[in-house]
Amino acid sequence: MKRNIVLCFFILIILAPAYSNVRLPAIIGSHMVLQQQAKVKIWGWSEPGEKIIVKSSWDTTTYRTTGSSGAKWSIDIQTPIAGGPYKLFISGYNKIELEDVMIGEVWICSGQSNMEMSVNWGLPYSEDVKKAANTGIRFFHIPRTTSEYPQDDVKASWVVCDSNSMKTFSAIGYFFGKKLQDELNVPVGLINSSWGGTPAEAWTPREIVMSDTALSSAAKRLNPAKGWPVEIAATYNGMIYPVTNYNIAGAIWYQGEANVGTAATYQSLFTSMISAWRTAWHKELPFYFVQIAPFAGYGDQVAASTLREQQRLATHLSKTGMVVTTDLVDKINDIHPKLKKEVAMRLANYALAETYGKTGLIYKSPEYKNMRMEGNKIRIDFSNASNGLIAKDGEPREFYIAGADGRFVPANAKLEGHTAVVWSNDVANPKAVRFGFGVVSMPNVFSKEGLPVVPFSVEVR
Repeated sequence: MKRNIVLCFFILIILAPAYSNVRLPAIIGSHMVLQQQAKVKIWGWSEPGEKIIVKSSWDTTTYRTTGSSGAKWSIDIQTPIAGGPYKLFISGYNKIELEDVMIGEVWICSGQSNMEMSVNWGLPYSEDVKKAANTGIRFFHIPRTTSEYPQDDVKASWVVCDSNSMKTFSAIGYFFGKKLQDELNVPVGLINSSWGGTPAEAWTPREIVMSDTALSSAAKRLNPAKGWPVEIAATYNGMIYPVTNYNIAGAIWYQGEANVGTAATYQSLFTSMISAWRTAWHKELPFYFVQIAPFAGYGDQVAASTLREQQRLATHLSKTGMVVTTDLVDKINDIHPKLKKEVAMRLANYALAETYGKTGLIYKSPEYKNMRMEGNKIRIDFSNASNGLIAKDGEPREFYIAGADGRFVPANAKLEGHTAVVWSNDVANPKAVRFGFGVVSMPNVFSKEGLPVVPFSVEVR
């Protein structure tokens, strides 16, 4: 009899449903920042048919859903104006309580090593480290991860900014976020998803690249490396896709060095990547990026300059903006310029003006607008230079013109208001003009407010 009771007990255990706990992705956790005044998605995994309830401490609304047949669930909840800390409660067969949740602005920081670089890389920001403790800034640092297919989670967690966490986080990301927090007076969440050496192909969905003959051909020319992946979509699948359900305000990006060898297709690749990210996030994300800096190690003058020109042309895509760094290089033999705070300030000013509507900011570099012939001279009009142009340290440098033979020679230049007149006694009939078009070009022409002119190359029409 006793044996039969024991046997029945074990049979009941075997036949009883094995309920699993409600689970959350890593990015939904304590200390996170949720995008303010928005519908934000809270999601995870559960038993099929399991009843899921989500509540918050910022209002009395109860959100309900049911686990799908695929053991997944998601709920869109409404966030209030920036503030916190709050709590978030998720319950199913088990209960989860998330603490110290802030409501504010969330940005993703991505690209290569110049975005990845932290103070621990030897950057000169020891005084900033001492003052870094700030409960209004939160970091989510995604570790280097690749995948052949899109993933649904990462191994990371939200941490509060202090002198230790700041030292290991993207320096550009930190200073960008601090500037936003200072100016907007709201909590800021920063997601760092970057990996030195990676080409843009690795950050782009596979179908985007493979459906374009020119892009897929360029991808095949990328050289394999020991320290980073070059495979199409490798980092997109492992480091971007898992967080695309998380509502964010926008993206900042510093990349391009790895694509110098395939520069001719970069505009198409880059704008396709941005559009794919926007599709994944279901919103037209503001996307602000850094033009690659002068670096002697590129070797090929034309390829590096072409890449910069392709980046300039990429700004034709809506809600994008580019900051120029030709004046922010401490050593032209170092592909990692150390002036990261200055780069971050330019990115932050772009976001403050374009995304948040702050006025009075000078954030756009003077840029080529059009040209017209005046005898054997070319007059170039620049946008974003209403107060005029200036040349620092002597006469304007880095202008070149070419005749029908296509051979570019240094040009004389005279700045007049928001225009520049360029000519060469060696070119009687100019057909093309370039500015800052060299691998280590560091032109000395700026807006009167101090922003460098965007390098360019155009033909006379």
